Amino acid sequence: MKSYKGLSAIFLILLLAACSSENKDKSATTAPIVEKMPTFVLKKQAVNSSITLPAELTGFRQVDLYAKVNSYIKSLKVDIGSDVREGQLLVELEAPEISAQLAAAESRLSAQQAIYTASNSTYQRILETSKVEGTISKNDLETALSRKNTDHAQLQANRAAYREVQVMKNYLQIRAPFSGKVTSRNLNVGAYVAQGGQVPLLTVQDNKKLRLAVSIPDAYTSYLKTGDELAFRITSLKGEKFTAKISRMSGALDSRLRSQRIELDVANNTKALLPGMIAEVLLPLKSNKDIFMVPSAAVITNSEGTFIIRSKNGKAERIKVDLGLESNDKVEVFNDLLADDDILVAKANDELRDGSPIR
Repeated sequence: MKSYKGLSAIFLILLLAACSSENKDKSATTAPIVEKMPTFVLKKQAVNSSITLPAELTGFRQVDLYAKVNSYIKSLKVDIGSDVREGQLLVELEAPEISAQLAAAESRLSAQQAIYTASNSTYQRILETSKVEGTISKNDLETALSRKNTDHAQLQANRAAYREVQVMKNYLQIRAPFSGKVTSRNLNVGAYVAQGGQVPLLTVQDNKKLRLAVSIPDAYTSYLKTGDELAFRITSLKGEKFTAKISRMSGALDSRLRSQRIELDVANNTKALLPGMIAEVLLPLKSNKDIFMVPSAAVITNSEGTFIIRSKNGKAERIKVDLGLESNDKVEVFNDLLADDDILVAKANDELRDGSPIR
């Protein structure tokens, strides 16, 4: 009897132990597994990085030269690559009808000059004679004066007509508007050129100083001002680095690209740089104040907006932010709820909702 009671007690103890072990296993199975998430402490910092933007070199001054009058090319004084100085004769044109018009205008001017000289002399004689009372009637004096004034007006008109034809003849000589280099010649001697033709005779560029034009996205325009020095590289000149200062800023954004055009004046004393070269401008980004920057992986974007995840009392808290500049795998974030020493999740994901445990 005692042996039976002892065995029962042992069986009961084993049964209780088994039940306890089974409950522990179930508890361990059903308890949520919380993965450890990498976090970082948020601190304000100054932006000090740079980006590279494409740019293009152009001549400081460039002009396409066209014929002003219908004519033929009589002679070309220069060719592609010629250095020219301001006022130098580049092209001589020929238009026989203009020469004929000038000769006719000069003849009409000479004839009218003779007519005016005669009418003026007549008026002067009548005027002197009229001083003797009763010799010349007042009507004759007025008629002579009227004739003289009419002839003088006609003389002035003929002079204007002569000058007009003379100016047109001057258009037969095309001169350099400034010192530079001839970079294009499209026609040869003997070719007919029409007024306002589609193809320029010559193109002249001032290559002693060049313009470096670059379009700055609106997000970066606040980092620049006139007078800032920028470094740039020329794609075709490997290993060489150049610098220039910002000379002009457009002050408005292009409606299509949403960017601001800036220009840098580049001295080209060695003639190593050529108009049309492609450049890469190094744009430094230095903020005037400290801002919050987080790793790009800490930012998630979905249909609800852009968020970062803050750890608060071991729980996830989504904070909607606005983004700024990106630099070196980091991005500016803006929200008045953010503060120094906030704990943020370094690799955020869309599965972390408000209240999710973080350890």
